Amino acid sequence: MVGRDEYVSRIRAALRRSPIVMLIGPRQCGKTTLARQFLPPESPTFFDLEHPAIAALLEQPITALQPLDGLVVLDEAQRQPELFPVLRVLVDRPRNPAQFLVLGSASPELSRQAAESLAGRVEILEIGGFAGSEVGAAALQPLWLRGGFPRSFLAASDADSMVWRENFVRTFLERDLALLGFAIAPKAIGRFWAMLSHYHGQVWNASEVAASLGVSPTTARNYLDALEQTFMVRRLSPWHDNLGKRLVKSPKIYLRDSGIFHALQGIASRRDLMMHPKLGASWEGFALEQVLRTFDPREAWFYGVHSGAELDLFFVDDGERTGVELKRQDAPRMTRSMRVALNDLRLDRLLVVYPGERRYPLAERVECVPLADIVADRAPL
Repeated sequence: MVGRDEYVSRIRAALRRSPIVMLIGPRQCGKTTLARQFLPPESPTFFDLEHPAIAALLEQPITALQPLDGLVVLDEAQRQPELFPVLRVLVDRPRNPAQFLVLGSASPELSRQAAESLAGRVEILEIGGFAGSEVGAAALQPLWLRGGFPRSFLAASDADSMVWRENFVRTFLERDLALLGFAIAPKAIGRFWAMLSHYHGQVWNASEVAASLGVSPTTARNYLDALEQTFMVRRLSPWHDNLGKRLVKSPKIYLRDSGIFHALQGIASRRDLMMHPKLGASWEGFALEQVLRTFDPREAWFYGVHSGAELDLFFVDDGERTGVELKRQDAPRMTRSMRVALNDLRLDRLLVVYPGERRYPLAERVECVPLADIVADRAPL
């Protein structure tokens, strides 16, 4: 079984600091499994709000929660966002005896209630599926194909994994979006999601996508917002500063889980993937997510100039201005775009991440680094 020690450590640290810790992430990513490492599900203070009897019990939340002490887990909290004002009252009690670990998939109401009711009292941790640092560098290939959702990655075969992902997409569209508060027709956003997979790794153009679907640009943006808030899509913002250049100002769009991307593209096996026209885009999106999971920057951007120069990723890491270029090549070489980015962004270092095995310098402050090295041990970076 894949270990999730990093998340366990982060949750423990957050519980030492805050009376309420909220784990948010997509459904089926392992939030409940993590919570069970802190409190067994049979505990009287473990509340699964999908269980009808427990949901009914918490319709009187003060009565149910006020006598409790120690750790209290509230799973699937998006089902009762009205609990959050009650949690504020409880943790503000003198010598408050309880701590709350709240699990939820993102929804507009959940985010609004948490922001309004729990400001200054809650620490929010985003939880994702398995990352390369958890499964190990040797398992990067199946992780790329199957994605990080635990049941997909751990399936007995690639075929079983594909079936799980296809069912996940269907359930997400037909049930989960409505339960999370998004009033969108399943078929309409399903068509949008499938079309968006063809724009994976490209600059977002709302008018173009909307015209292809026969909807308004506003509707297309609403669909994108829903998929972003539910952790299906990453909207990577462009870096723009007063550089005297015509910079790209629209975001880039990535499907966050490579396995879901492959399901939407009909890629069921490694052979399918190697022959698919989206092979390069697939690897770059997968590598982007692994880099972001490893470095975990507060903010990240891409850099693009209308003249053609661009950089896949830019962030500040431990005070160092870090650029990342993603290249699915056997032996990447220095390019004009890299030189432009080094100068324009005043980079302290530029990492060229590729799927090879050898680490080597390209120029001053520029180094080729295997993706396996990124996920295995970031210390030498």
